[in-house]
Amino acid sequence: MCRIAGIVNFNWSSEKNQQTVENMCNFLKHGGPDDGGIFTSESGNLVLGNRRLALVDLSQAGHQPMHYQNQFTITYNGELYNYLELKNQLIQLGHQFSNHTDTEVILAAFAEWNVHAFEKFNGMYAFALYDQSNEMLYVVRDVVGIKPLYYSVDDNQLVFASEVNAFNAVDFNWTKNEHWPVFLMAYGHIPEPYTTFKEVSTLHKGSFIKYDLKHRKHSIQSYSFYSFSQDLNVGDNLKSTIRNQIENGVKSQLVADAPVGVFLSGGIDSSILALIADQHKKEGIQSLSIYFNENEYSEKKYQDIVMSKLKGEKHQFLLSKNDFENHLPQVLQSMDLPSCDGINTWFISKHAKALGLKAVLSGIGADELFGGYPSFQRMSLARKLSLTPNFLLNIFKKNTKKPFNRISYLGMDGIKGMYLFMRGHYNVHEIANYLEAEEREIWNIINDNPMMGDIKQMPTQNQASWMEFNMYMQNQLLKDADVMSMAHGVEIRVPFLDQALVKTMFSINANDKFSGKLPKQLLIDSCKDILPEQVWNRPKMGFSFPFSTWMKNNSYLEDLMQYSNKNTKAYYNDFKQGTLHWSQMMSLMIMKTRNEA
Repeated sequence: MCRIAGIVNFNWSSEKNQQTVENMCNFLKHGGPDDGGIFTSESGNLVLGNRRLALVDLSQAGHQPMHYQNQFTITYNGELYNYLELKNQLIQLGHQFSNHTDTEVILAAFAEWNVHAFEKFNGMYAFALYDQSNEMLYVVRDVVGIKPLYYSVDDNQLVFASEVNAFNAVDFNWTKNEHWPVFLMAYGHIPEPYTTFKEVSTLHKGSFIKYDLKHRKHSIQSYSFYSFSQDLNVGDNLKSTIRNQIENGVKSQLVADAPVGVFLSGGIDSSILALIADQHKKEGIQSLSIYFNENEYSEKKYQDIVMSKLKGEKHQFLLSKNDFENHLPQVLQSMDLPSCDGINTWFISKHAKALGLKAVLSGIGADELFGGYPSFQRMSLARKLSLTPNFLLNIFKKNTKKPFNRISYLGMDGIKGMYLFMRGHYNVHEIANYLEAEEREIWNIINDNPMMGDIKQMPTQNQASWMEFNMYMQNQLLKDADVMSMAHGVEIRVPFLDQALVKTMFSINANDKFSGKLPKQLLIDSCKDILPEQVWNRPKMGFSFPFSTWMKNNSYLEDLMQYSNKNTKAYYNDFKQGTLHWSQMMSLMIMKTRNEA
């Protein structure tokens, strides 16, 4: 796991290109505290930078950028979980290796198979690989989009980095994306491919930029993607397959030369990971849990049940209002792109760092694949409501209750309207009032961007799964998990997003996949022999904090509100009175800290 940055520029000197990338890497040092390196091409037009968090082969042999066969150079962020399997294949094909890293395996695989190597990789990654002989640069992102990668490109230049903040180190006149506050208020985050800069985009998952330095041309190509089908039916054999794939995912993601732990919230997903990981490590797995004095949020009793079955070290941390008060400014400073979430990950990663852990398993992906969210039950109703004429949908836009005022979003065609109806923060009327803009202007910004696929032909619950996987998880959960954990130099690994399991889950008949009395019944049934009934047979709780209570008496927020405009103060009063959700208030607070309100 690392942080990467790079530049192709034909107008600057070699020294300026190199200094720029060094400055970008300084912005990214928190995510790669163990080592750093720079590679500059002979012409000086290309510079690759790396900040390393060492997990596999902790020696200097893992230093990056890394070279292979005097032809290929890579700067790499991520983990390749099938690298040992690929390494054995490549050895049989005559390749030799000088270290034990997965980084060198990527280089050898490209030397052997060129861009077809990307299809063979199972893991989470973002990397830039330079083929010196052909003067070709490839900038690549994994097929699930677990690792973020941002870029700005035209035929005369390319800049890329693991975080948008690093672009501030580049001496370009970046243009502020004036639409980002609209996106933040609507979604609670900025959806891909957009960022806070007009010229900077998110590289689409399963894609790569091919930049030809010799002819100063570039293209963006897709190399892999997932699609839904109805090929498989649920039976005992399939449940066994799912269980084996979860186990294989956990085992492969425990591979490291540095300590690995697991986040244990006390819910189904994290409990399964902890119990399986504990079985596959001789000394057991180190588990980390957070609990609260506020009993309605605390899952300590469920954590205790699972911990009693683990042989590894158990760590529980009380998180108090004072902790939140003391660290909130630091949490906000750690954000890359604006988002209303991720604060919980920041705190648990802070504890992981203190324990000396460099990687931690997380249950992200299970709800999206197995049907853990309310949207799986609500999608059918949303589809019916979307047939209502727009003038009737708009009647609710001034309703003060969140579930009702978002009904107007169903006037947007496709899955975007469904998402904003179920997960949106502010409706168009509210956003226009707050930003003092025309409603039609706000509607057009949201309705036109980003473009979404047409999935109306899918079974309803697969539509919900597509939405949660490609929108909520993609744009919020994975980004927040990455940036908030790497703020502490900790890597989050996500076994439920292992390639084999994702392919299987996307291939199961929807009626079978989501049947049963409980949400995620198929996951429960596949792991029932190890999962305590007290954990799976109880109401779902999100991995959340008592934010609403803590924020109502937060001195940092109080100070911000003193210098806010009347619209922000009005919403703050609504929040204090309990009619505004904490996440909605968080979005306004972020806008205020970034001088947008």
